[in-house]
Amino acid sequence: MKQTKRANFGSRLGIILATAGSAVGLGNVWRFPYMTGQNGGAVFILIYIGCVLLLGIPCMLNEFIIGRRAQTNMVRAYSSLSNGGPWRLIGLLGVLTGFLITSYYAVVSGWCLQYVYASLAGKLKGDPQYIQQFFTDFSQNPWKPIVWMLIFFLITHFIIVRGVEKGIERASKLMMPTLFVLLLIIVVASCMLPGAGKGISFLFSPDWSKLNGEVFLGAMGQAFYSLSVGMGCLCTYASYFSRDTHLVHSASQIAVIDCVVAILAGLMIFPAAFSVGVSPDSGASLVFITLPNVFQQAFGSMPLVGYVVGLLFYALLSLAALTSLMSLHEVSTAFFHEELHISRRAGAWIVTSCCAVIGAFCSLSLGDVHIELFGKSLFDLFDFVTGQLFLPIGGFLTCIFLGWFVPKHIIHEEFTNHGRLRGRLFGIYLFAVRFVCPVGILLIFLNQLEVI
Repeated sequence: MKQTKRANFGSRLGIILATAGSAVGLGNVWRFPYMTGQNGGAVFILIYIGCVLLLGIPCMLNEFIIGRRAQTNMVRAYSSLSNGGPWRLIGLLGVLTGFLITSYYAVVSGWCLQYVYASLAGKLKGDPQYIQQFFTDFSQNPWKPIVWMLIFFLITHFIIVRGVEKGIERASKLMMPTLFVLLLIIVVASCMLPGAGKGISFLFSPDWSKLNGEVFLGAMGQAFYSLSVGMGCLCTYASYFSRDTHLVHSASQIAVIDCVVAILAGLMIFPAAFSVGVSPDSGASLVFITLPNVFQQAFGSMPLVGYVVGLLFYALLSLAALTSLMSLHEVSTAFFHEELHISRRAGAWIVTSCCAVIGAFCSLSLGDVHIELFGKSLFDLFDFVTGQLFLPIGGFLTCIFLGWFVPKHIIHEEFTNHGRLRGRLFGIYLFAVRFVCPVGILLIFLNQLEVI
């Protein structure tokens, strides 16, 4: 089932930046800070880093091994390693998960782009009630969020149709360094504010009295979410890896980048929030409702600086969203391209068109249209089904598949690049995949369903 002429990333740097771009997204810049705020700050960060090491890296390696071994889209990859057995359904679940996440993720990505425009036009000024009403009016508007979502989709589509090396890799080499530069600029500005030390202390001084089962399970879930495990992105990108790519080093470097970006995101937000007395546990509204007020108040004596910092922040959010949306789009594009035997451009148009339609309905469901299923808006339903059901199920089954059903010599060959690497950590990796990761994922799954 292997393709004879398959695209590859052109360089090791391209592999790291593109795959890190898949992992580094709104999960790091938006979700991680508010999860940290709600779960005790430094304690949550330490548990999170531990979960990335114990759970995240082995699960990333699972997808790397499957993707590079098969050198094809996700469904064919699982099928080739199981001789066409029912395990291919895991690959199909991964494609479906990526497809659905692409649809509603683009809605939030469009919000980020709208806030870049609003910051540029100076519209994010006023009292807290005005800022909250601004977000409510925009998110519930029947057409404005859809327009910004479509713009975001077209940008993503343009990158995807250019291919792996000229599209995804080239864009990642431009966007990831830019993302880091913007992040560092805002971190410096935030940490220089009066009273910022309280926010820094909140991030780096553990209060062990905050540690409980909810914090531990929340950290495991965030590690799973932020590393893009189970979405098909890592498996698909790995199918473009060369046979010389050091999978363990790549997974470790991406995990480090993910953790660094997440911590920097905390340093960007909490010093500014503490500086103006905003509670660190403001929740999911932190980015779109709370932070415009934070930037406005924190830099009140320097309105131009506040204006620039706010604009850079939402530009940063947009870049983070774009790097992740590219990888999500590529999962489905590769599937349609190879399974329907059509051109890459045609496959990309199928994904863009279908996801844009679904995304439009997701956006409308947040407004006055009230598109609901099972008591949830369409947007919330997709978020629940993919994040709390499909991701952990896919990750769990992949661990079982690779740990217990794929022949051990195949896993060892990929782990050691067919014996060219020593593979000293192979035993630890296999133990984690067989025992540690399935148990951890199962706990996350049961906790999210409020069974435990």
